[in-house]
Amino acid sequence: MNWEEFAPWGRKVADWTQEYHQTVGDRPVRAQTAPGAILNALPELPPETPEPLEDVFRDFEEIVMPGITHWQHPRFFAYFNSNASPASVLAEFLAMAISPQCMLWQTSPAATEMETRMMDWLRQSLGLPAGYQGVIQDSASSATLAAVLTMREKTLGWQGNQQGLPGQGRLRIYASSEVHTSIDRAIWIAGIGQDNLIRVPITGAWRGMDPEALDAAIEADKAAGYIPAGVILSVGGTGTGATDPVAACLDVAEKHGLYSHVDAAWAGSAMICPEFRHMWDGTERADSIVFNPHKWLGVQFDCSAHFLKNPDDLVKTLAISPEYLKTHGAEGIVNYSEWSVPLGRRFRALKIWFVLRAYGLEGLRQRLRNHVAWGQALHDRLASEPDIEIVTPPMWSLFSFRYLRDGADPEHLNLRLINAINDDGRIYLTQTRVDGKLVIRFQAGQFECTEEDVMMVYDVVTEIARGLD
Repeated sequence: MNWEEFAPWGRKVADWTQEYHQTVGDRPVRAQTAPGAILNALPELPPETPEPLEDVFRDFEEIVMPGITHWQHPRFFAYFNSNASPASVLAEFLAMAISPQCMLWQTSPAATEMETRMMDWLRQSLGLPAGYQGVIQDSASSATLAAVLTMREKTLGWQGNQQGLPGQGRLRIYASSEVHTSIDRAIWIAGIGQDNLIRVPITGAWRGMDPEALDAAIEADKAAGYIPAGVILSVGGTGTGATDPVAACLDVAEKHGLYSHVDAAWAGSAMICPEFRHMWDGTERADSIVFNPHKWLGVQFDCSAHFLKNPDDLVKTLAISPEYLKTHGAEGIVNYSEWSVPLGRRFRALKIWFVLRAYGLEGLRQRLRNHVAWGQALHDRLASEPDIEIVTPPMWSLFSFRYLRDGADPEHLNLRLINAINDDGRIYLTQTRVDGKLVIRFQAGQFECTEEDVMMVYDVVTEIARGLD
């Protein structure tokens, strides 16, 4: 294929994309293929000669698409949505077309300076103080890893990278049992070790960390000769929307001089609505904050917004500047590769710019408010059913429930129910565990979903539940 052939195929792909998004609701949400079906449909050997693009596109539709779970489906209520609004798709197309490598200011001045401005737009949108600066990471996992590495280096007097960890003393990181598993992985990669991630007990309807228990755990570790290094807080945890009492926990972190990181990967988007900000009161005091515009703001994956009270700590942890990466003759520039683990960086700021301009903050707020209101209404309908138990209450648009039947084992019954729902294809839900119990989890956040889509969950759940043998 050459560039002379590109435009006609570009138009074909654009038309296909528009039709796909307009009709995706007619497809089963979750892929219905058996394991290995796609693999076995693909030739074992690569082609030695060029093939017509007509054949490639035909195989895309016939082989690939049946094996796709449709994250852009309006009844995708599993995990957290990975949205792709039309404006974001266009921006991503343009970013891929010019395909810049945005590791340094000099390799892409527009990308670097737009990232600076877009992160400040997002900061203002969330109501964070002017002192915060930001960087776009690929995912919240990377932002959390960067935060854990900074905790490690700052606690060790910036000697961990240079000297290694042996002989440095055992560091401790504190988080609740409700934080995302990306925290565990960050602890592994940072060399701190799983045994040194201290799980602080939770309390209350929000299933948040107990500040008194946090303080006691830190004091006990100090007395035992461990070295407390940081606290990771959750706002809108993946399982149930668990949210720590941020201000009270930060009081404890500040008392002990510990670096603090707030993981608001999903729920952080809700803070563009002022009425939800009380749920993360105190976050403006944290050293590091992350949220994912690709989860609820309509910005296409991947795009994670990482805010820092003092970026110098992160840069001191991660920056390496060999001669070939230096920018000579320019002062006051930012090289965002020094703010992230990967050296290579994509032009992610462009899709934030497109989305914020195409929909405006008020347009985005209305979508989020709708999702929260519709989720609450669905919760109320399910709660009125005598054989459905609400297990955790709505946290924004997320809640969990389970189906109960006399004489039936709840674990087995709800596993059968969730599998039957997803095999049915009209909606897609996932399960989680709450205090050891298997429960069904619902979350509304797809960019184009409607109230009717959300209310269909009630119909599908009750119909399938009562039809189980």
